[in-house]
Amino acid sequence: MFTGLIDAAGVVSDVTETESGREFRIDCRYGDLTVGESIAVNGACLTVRACGPGWFVAAAIVTTLGRTTMGAWVVGRRVNLERALRLGDRLGGHFVQGHVDGVAEVEGVRQHGDARLIDLALPAGLAELMVLHGSVTVDGVSLTVNALPGPDILQVSLIDYTLRHTTLGDLELADLVQVEADMLGKYVQRSLKESTWISER
Repeated sequence: MFTGLIDAAGVVSDVTETESGREFRIDCRYGDLTVGESIAVNGACLTVRACGPGWFVAAAIVTTLGRTTMGAWVVGRRVNLERALRLGDRLGGHFVQGHVDGVAEVEGVRQHGDARLIDLALPAGLAELMVLHGSVTVDGVSLTVNALPGPDILQVSLIDYTLRHTTLGDLELADLVQVEADMLGKYVQRSLKESTWISER
């Protein structure tokens, strides 16, 4: 479990195809990671396979590659990192599972006063989980749904801190990002569908 509050930015320093999946070596500021630890990389929960001071290796299997942008990651790519939530930690973002629901495309980028507005074209079925002023995770960052300006379009508003401390400040038109809908919304949707199915029988 994570919160969507990014605590480090890493850089992919090696990409290798192995029997365990597509392995990424990521250089970062962490010096006390342990093998087997969960870490969110751009919002996708991965397992640390090897590590040392300032680096770790994690692998993405075929299922993960099919739901994320990781198949296109190359050496030099910057990524958002968050270690798993510990009991007693402050919950400043929202509950994030690290289970990416789909890939969205940046459809618009514009400055609005002191905020940067990003419009994202969502994959089919994801827009129905978005609630105005609710929570959403984009490349691992906990954000607020600023607007829903059109069918399957999500708009987020980025503050200066987010632009400076995450990779979202680098987003340009046609870039792809990993999106995770709010966990509570998923359970509510599933519950409502179950109720409808039961009532129709």
